Amino acid sequence: MKKLILSALILFTITATQAQNVDLRRKIEVSGTAETEVTPDIIYFSISLKEYMDGRNRVDITTLENQLIKAVADAGVAKEDLTINNISGYTTYQKKKDPNFLASKQYRVKFRDLNKINQILGAIDPKGIQSTYIESYDYSKIEDLKKELKLKALIAARDKAAYLLTGIGQKTGDPISITEIDNGNNFAQPRNVMYMAKASNADVAAEQDIDFKKIKLTFQVNAVFEIVK
Repeated sequence: MKKLILSALILFTITATQAQNVDLRRKIEVSGTAETEVTPDIIYFSISLKEYMDGRNRVDITTLENQLIKAVADAGVAKEDLTINNISGYTTYQKKKDPNFLASKQYRVKFRDLNKINQILGAIDPKGIQSTYIESYDYSKIEDLKKELKLKALIAARDKAAYLLTGIGQKTGDPISITEIDNGNNFAQPRNVMYMAKASNADVAAEQDIDFKKIKLTFQVNAVFEIVK
């Protein structure tokens, strides 16, 4: 009998505790969205240089690289913004093994002014340029922009809840929960890729006013608000 009474007390205590934990507040769940458009202001550009034969003379990779380094400096691009991405066949062993082997190097340049691309490419021997393309891009103030958009999305959710509840004579209370929705906003993938091979310096220099289309950033917030009279 004592065990039965004890079990009943334990069950009663558990039930009472669960009842206390039940959220009996009236709630409304809404979503808010905020968006804007920005133009990327940081571009990561790949330039691939390759040795070539000018008659019987080899225009080597060192000559082409020096042209690139000088062009980058003349364009006002910081030295640390020029890096080597990849080297193909640039070893003494391969040179000795096959004297006709043409080495190549791939470089990555970080631009903040797209039109400097033309200036740099125009200063390099065009026969030594194997290919060029845009790797990726970014926006320098992306984190501040994300914070601003998330706050706007939350305010939009609050305003929506207030509008809906006003129609039925109710009011919006304190927020119960706020959830950010990942819309995959990033600049990881380039929107357009540009290749060039065997162009003349005049052709390269003639291309002016390179620009990117604006990219739309969208953020969404789901929020639950208490309903009050």
